[in-house]
Amino acid sequence: MGMTMTQKILAAAAGLDYVEAGQLIEANLDLVLGNDITTPVAIHEIEKLEEPKVFHKDKIALVMDHFIPNKDIKSAEHCKCVRDFACRHDITNYFDVGQMGIEHALLPEAGLTVAGDVIIGADSHTCTYGAVGAFATGVGSTDMAAGMATGKAWFKVPPALKFNLVGKPEKWVSGKDVILHIIGMIGVDGALYKSMEFVGEGVKNLSMDDRLTIANMAIEAGGKNGIFPVDEICEEYLKEHTTRSWKKFEADEDAEYEAEYTIDLSTIKSTVSFPHLPENTHTIDEITEQMDEIRVDQVVIGSCTNGRISDLRAAAEILKGRKVKKNLRCIIIPGTQKIYLQAMKEGLLETFIEAGAVVSTPTCGPCLGGYMGILAEGERCVSTTNRNFVGRMGHVKSEVYLASPAVAAASAVTGTIIGPKQLGL
Repeated sequence: MGMTMTQKILAAAAGLDYVEAGQLIEANLDLVLGNDITTPVAIHEIEKLEEPKVFHKDKIALVMDHFIPNKDIKSAEHCKCVRDFACRHDITNYFDVGQMGIEHALLPEAGLTVAGDVIIGADSHTCTYGAVGAFATGVGSTDMAAGMATGKAWFKVPPALKFNLVGKPEKWVSGKDVILHIIGMIGVDGALYKSMEFVGEGVKNLSMDDRLTIANMAIEAGGKNGIFPVDEICEEYLKEHTTRSWKKFEADEDAEYEAEYTIDLSTIKSTVSFPHLPENTHTIDEITEQMDEIRVDQVVIGSCTNGRISDLRAAAEILKGRKVKKNLRCIIIPGTQKIYLQAMKEGLLETFIEAGAVVSTPTCGPCLGGYMGILAEGERCVSTTNRNFVGRMGHVKSEVYLASPAVAAASAVTGTIIGPKQLGL
């Protein structure tokens, strides 16, 4: 029996010729990631060792992004803990105010994640890096500590689901709509501890930003990881962003999958996930044609899912010459400093401000109910983030609707959930 992409990467990292689903292995790590919330716990565990150390100062990335710039004393203490640790151990890839970005936007941009890597991160959306052909998955802070100290981690090799992508998406349909469609189809536990492998001729019609978004939300379907093949588009992206070498792994023709799905990208519509689970999806046509108006109080465009330059361009195209609805708050958050600067050069920030939106420094902020956009009781938010659980962005009686940047921007103009087509675009 052949192996999937994920199984081949794990086999190579474990020094084995073959692995199969369910097998327990110990694999060498290429990168260990932590942020300002999860890293302090890992640091406290490392400091319990007789000889506190890290396995490789270049293969650890510490990104201050959730509560940065510090929102209160506690977050300041967390960041100081990580900052001091990074200085003590001379961590090469430490990103603080001025250099940082939202971790899962920053690391691919910085060239720290490449095809064939095995990456763990103390953040559930570490699976983002499957977009560049890496095996990447989220772990707990104690597993992060073990990885930082030893450069190794144990895994149970996941079984796989195959998503055969065909066709080309329509204008305004993005990777966010694709993954929300898939999650709506298979459910939030449809890929539980499985590898979601996206293949097929339709992959070439997805930009790297689309792929990063899709891989990012594999965890919202319960996935252990999401992964794309390394094609010409991916290789061009890697050449642009890194000097590191990488290794392509392709699934064998006789690789075993627990299930296979064919997704025709040309038939996917703009999709919105209703409270309080990502699987609770409806197309924009259903919303505008079959439902009463859904009024919203806030729109957030950003996060590790949709804070990239293509996301900001889509939002700006819709907001250009229009105004944010009176009494609605529209918050734009570029994913990294580089994206922020590019948006400035292209005049996107001017467009946002003239429309009545506010632009934030890169931060996870509102996504996890941290700051920069907390919801009060009874308020509704259309957000390009990745989770809409009860109380996710604030009060337990607030509501979050997940959508693409295009839908979010259009909704900001009318104050109700609509898509670009309903604006005549």
